[in-house]
Amino acid sequence: MEYLGNKEILKNYKIGFLCSRRVPPDIILKTYDWAIEQRDKGVCIISGFHSTIEKDVFHFLLKGSQPIILVLARGMKKQWEKEIFSEICKNRLLIVTPFSNKIIRPTIKTTIERNKFIKKLADELYIPYSMPGGNLEKVLRNHL
Repeated sequence: MEYLGNKEILKNYKIGFLCSRRVPPDIILKTYDWAIEQRDKGVCIISGFHSTIEKDVFHFLLKGSQPIILVLARGMKKQWEKEIFSEICKNRLLIVTPFSNKIIRPTIKTTIERNKFIKKLADELYIPYSMPGGNLEKVLRNHL
């Protein structure tokens, strides 16, 4: 496992945020409201922040000051966007990957493993939507 950032963040109470890629429209605004509420409460969120809705939630969370954990479905990147690096320097963002640097792109397999990893690290989960029969549903039911 590789880390970039403040490992002490792992000691926080963590809510794992997982969501299927395709989300019904009525779920989207509720999810944004949830993200803003968690940010305002200062809750540590752990997620892959990979799908569109997860990226949007990450954007809302970055406007706060609470700790965030980003789990990659690939090996550690060598370069990060300025905004990400700034949050690492503020000790509020931890980036974690359970994968070696040989894995340079997320795959369905690594995404499933990442989601299992998030489920294991989180103290509780928030799943606004899980597509029936999808990979996330299978992870949540321990069928993968």
